[in-house]
Amino acid sequence: MAKKTPATTAMEKSGKPFELLEYDYDPDAQSIGLQAAAALGLPASQVFKTLMTLAGDEAVVAIVPSDRELNLKALAQAAGKKSAAMMKGPDAERVTGYKIGGISPLGQKKRLRTFLDDSALGFDFIVVNGGQRGLQIKAAAADLMAACGAVATPIATDEKVK
Repeated sequence: MAKKTPATTAMEKSGKPFELLEYDYDPDAQSIGLQAAAALGLPASQVFKTLMTLAGDEAVVAIVPSDRELNLKALAQAAGKKSAAMMKGPDAERVTGYKIGGISPLGQKKRLRTFLDDSALGFDFIVVNGGQRGLQIKAAAADLMAACGAVATPIATDEKVK
């Protein structure tokens, strides 16, 4: 597996410390984030998934714990828009330059407004996709926020994903 991706390059350029974690990606997993957490032996609440969304007509990035769903109303409010919706897979791949299952909030084709669920701030570190299936980046939430220009705000639902 190539460990050099636009996401790892973005973290290196940020000068923030990070660690790469690899796992066996399962393309048939019901939830990529939950499968990654299980494979890495980490709590699902600490492994965050990157979701591509449309807030109004603006493409925005939402990063939420893998065991929670995105609250689209909260995201729309955070983005200052009337509504938000999930982006279709092919559009997400085109906008980010990454394949589904490997979309990272870092190193996308164009820097988009990025919102990180504020639960991330309660951990010493969180894990996000490293820009490739089976590759994750482990870093402090504040360092990831600085590297991708994210804003912390409550955007995850309270219900746990099963």
